[in-house]
Amino acid sequence: MDLLNGLVVLANYIIVPGLAYGSQLALGALGVTLVYGILRFSNFAHGETMSAGAMFAILFMWLFQSWGISVDPLPTVVISLIPAIVCMIAFLLVTDRFVYRFYRKQKAKPVIFLVASTGVMFLTNGFIRFIIGPDDQNVSDGARFVMKARDFKQWTGLNEGLAIKTSQLITVVAAIVIVAALFWFLERTKSGKSMRAYSDNENLALLSGINPDRVVMIAWTLTAVLATVAGTLYGLDKGYKPFTFLQLLLPLFASAIVGGLGSPVGAIIGGFVIAFSEVTITYAFKLFITYVAPDAWAPSGLVQLLSTDYKFAVSFVILVVVLVVMPTGIMRGRSL
Repeated sequence: MDLLNGLVVLANYIIVPGLAYGSQLALGALGVTLVYGILRFSNFAHGETMSAGAMFAILFMWLFQSWGISVDPLPTVVISLIPAIVCMIAFLLVTDRFVYRFYRKQKAKPVIFLVASTGVMFLTNGFIRFIIGPDDQNVSDGARFVMKARDFKQWTGLNEGLAIKTSQLITVVAAIVIVAALFWFLERTKSGKSMRAYSDNENLALLSGINPDRVVMIAWTLTAVLATVAGTLYGLDKGYKPFTFLQLLLPLFASAIVGGLGSPVGAIIGGFVIAFSEVTITYAFKLFITYVAPDAWAPSGLVQLLSTDYKFAVSFVILVVVLVVMPTGIMRGRSL
């Protein structure tokens, strides 16, 4: 019985949050690796792109709520994703038209694109603060929990209860659907095959008659979808905090690089590696050890390797180690 209680503790504080956070990072890292694979530069504005997508979703959520439109018990922000994605596609295409397209025609080096994306990052951040303000926003309405800890304890008779938030379930399901749709698009459609060919060998793809402008447009469209969904789901799960997405850039790039930059599969694997590393290292294992270890071994302290304040440091350490030991990542993507 104590072992079961210990497993429930792990599920409640590591497995379920890790799956939700890993899904969010995987979707975000897919956007990073997509831009790197097609446009060949590290998009430092991707964190703010996620924030802008979530902002559009919140604005439409407020609009739908004012009209009395809801999808109870689901959060209203779920139906706000569609118009938010449309706005984000337009936003990224306009950004590409007036910023990146110029440097693309000039055949600028990747570092120039990186600097340009940094400027876009700050402009986007200012745009977000101007529209929605710097304050935290509550995204979630509808039913908060799919499973409550009290109900789980009554059902199982255990001392510990498993709680699964609606946002966590929506995040995992949405990630599975979107990743499956993305891989189907890349593997089965003519446009997806054109993107893969352009990513593998740009010159050969151009000789084959592939339109580079169309490939770039599709890449930004997919990036808008991934960023908007990832940013909204992150805000739904943890609350929308505009400045958090700037910090989220580190685990996003860590996920993409650990998995293998330019590899979609690697981005997914890297997202879950980073998420579970952060959650596990910053979790206090005192309660778990109390259940599974003999009474004489019960710890007096929290048994916590790092405070949650340092969770982003975990991403940084993993990123540095991977760049030194395995620069191409788990799936042997492109090295920086």
